[in-house]
Amino acid sequence: MKKSLRLALCALIGVGMLHSQESKEALAEAAANPLADLISLPFQNNLNMNYGEFNRNLNVLNIQPVIPLAGGKIITRTIFPIVNIPDFGSESGNLSSGLSDVVFTGFYVPESKGVMWGFGPVVELPTGGAIRGTQKWSAGPSLVVLVQPGDWTFGGLVNNTWSFAGNSDREQVNRMLLNLFLVRQLGGGWYVNSAPIITADWTVDSEDRWIVPLGAGGGKVLMLGGKLPLNLQSQLYYNVVRPDFGPEWQWRVQMQFLIPANLFKKSNTMD
Repeated sequence: MKKSLRLALCALIGVGMLHSQESKEALAEAAANPLADLISLPFQNNLNMNYGEFNRNLNVLNIQPVIPLAGGKIITRTIFPIVNIPDFGSESGNLSSGLSDVVFTGFYVPESKGVMWGFGPVVELPTGGAIRGTQKWSAGPSLVVLVQPGDWTFGGLVNNTWSFAGNSDREQVNRMLLNLFLVRQLGGGWYVNSAPIITADWTVDSEDRWIVPLGAGGGKVLMLGGKLPLNLQSQLYYNVVRPDFGPEWQWRVQMQFLIPANLFKKSNTMD
């Protein structure tokens, strides 16, 4: 009898561990998909290093909640950037800290097989003021495309924004962002990835227009308290192309809380 109980207990523990393992791997795959039916709250810190003659560092903390609506057919992402701008003209000192311009993106996600894609508007709000922002209202189109064959995720997100209102004394906005992403799942919630963000400012001379990073990193999905999924990752990038006054390196660290949208559906069903 005791032996049977021990065997049953071991079996239950084994099933629980297997379920947890499968959940981590499924969540890691969903976290790599910007169009997943998944509520998430990422805190992404970008340390942009070696600006100017004094090699000063500019820090940007992006708080960017992602909320799916209409059964995952609409995905919204709002980026609240908290910036710390140094005094670039000296070896120490701070110029300004606080909220920069908020960026909202909404994607409509059509039903598709194999290739997932979504499109919609991106809008930049002039919340950063004179020092931390453009003082311009800007908008444009945004598109994301990805595939997930096996343990891989390949994709990209691109948008371009143009200013249409705001302070007439400030320069016009016309810039492009291209976020490529490559992820390889390793099992157990572990993965390696590369997600460089390429930008182009079309309003400046060609030699100062582009920032093109090259680098990679990795991360892991784990369960806080055995229940709350948390995605931790870090990457390091070197800007192989950059303006004369631009960052040489970028170190990105991200902490992302994950909440599968179907949890609420199960809860409502039980109620």
